[in-house]
Formats: sequence, C-alpha cells, structure tokens
Amino acid sequence: MTEFAFTCTGVRADPYAAGPTLVFRLRITATGEDRVHALALRCQIRAEPALRSYGDGEADALADLFGERSRWSSTLKPVQIAQVSVMVPSFTGETETDLVVPCTYDMDIAATRYLDALEDGEAPLLLLFSGTAFTGDAGFRVEPVPWDREATCRMPVAVWREMVEQHFPGTAWLRLPRDTMADLLAFRSRHALASWEATVRALLDRADGAEPAPPPFRLGTGRPRVTERTP
Repeated sequence: MTEFAFTCTGVRADPYAAGPTLVFRLRITATGEDRVHALALRCQIRAEPALRSYGDGEADALADLFGERSRWSSTLKPVQIAQVSVMVPSFTGETETDLVVPCTYDMDIAATRYLDALEDGEAPLLLLFSGTAFTGDAGFRVEPVPWDREATCRMPVAVWREMVEQHFPGTAWLRLPRDTMADLLAFRSRHALASWEATVRALLDRADGAEPAPPPFRLGTGRPRVTERTP
C-alpha cells in the first residue's frame, strides 16, 4: 500500500477570487515507485487556539468564544474553519498542488471571530486529510488515504487581514434576520438618516443616553403650527 505524507509550504490570499479565499500550497509525497494516477483528496482545516499566546486586547475580543482567560485551560478547543476537496493530477514520488479554501467574513461564525480577533503573529492551523488514491503501473489499484494524515500551518495573521481587506476594505459585515432588518430600515426612514452608518450611530447614541442629531429638514414635512384663538 502506498504511504502518503503531506506538508503545507505556504498560504496566501487569492486576489482574483470572487469572495474571500485562502490558497494553501501542499507538498504531497508518495512512497514507492508506482505512479499515482489521481488523488481525490479531502481536507478539514481547523484552528488550534491553544498553540499560541494572546495579548490583553486579543483576550478581550475572544471572551465571547472562550470565556475569561482563567478558564482557557479547558475552553481553548479547536475551531473548525472549512472542509474542502481537491483532485490532484497524476504524479510519481512527489508533487505540489494548491488547496483553495473559500472563507467568510460572517462574524456569527466562530472561525471568523477567532481569526479577526488576532492582532499580529501567526494563527496555528491543522490540516487533516483523507480521500482515495488511484495507483499502479502494471494495473490499477484503489487505495484509501488514511485518516491520520495531517499537516500543520502557521498562517500569518497579515494574510487573513489582507484577504478580508481585498473584499471588505475598511468595513465589517453584519448579518441580521429579515424582520430586524425591516425594523432598522423603518427607523432609518423615520429619522431621514443618510446611511446605515448614521443609522447605527443614532441607535448607539440613544442607547448611551446621548441626544441623537436631528434629521435634516425636508420641505413639506414640518408639522402645521397651532395657535390659540382668544375668544
């Protein structure tokens, strides 16, 4: 049976993808001299938060995921990022291929919140492999890729930030239920607010007890003046 080994040699942001996308470069080694006709590979990618240290600002940002720092010995569990597949073409001995991983900037996703909270350094990732190999020179064999095949990757936080900035420059993304969005739109219309930023800012000011800025005057929207008549 052919033995496979995997190494991640690098990771980059794809500047031409339609959405946020990471590209992992994989080196694949197969023992023996038999040709690998094709390799149908599956890969699960997850973050390993316990394998790095965190500053105070990062700890505050991660409190909703892992709780207070005093509890981290039991709460820093792996965080699932993605599960993707790739078809590796024919090779003998060793080859390299790209593993394309679509990502999301949805802050309701634990992996996004974790990676977005990191200020610098590296994010420790683990790539877990499985799949099916089609091998053989004199004939044709079908072999499994064992479930214990894995590779580590120390992804620079700068790569994640570059990827996000390519698709969401200077902004963040928030997903809301339709009824909440309808209420927010109605609030914006009632107060004649010019943008969603102004809408959220008005709500924050109201929650803090500050007096929100008055809406701009529109012709024909003022209330008629009521005067008292003396008998």
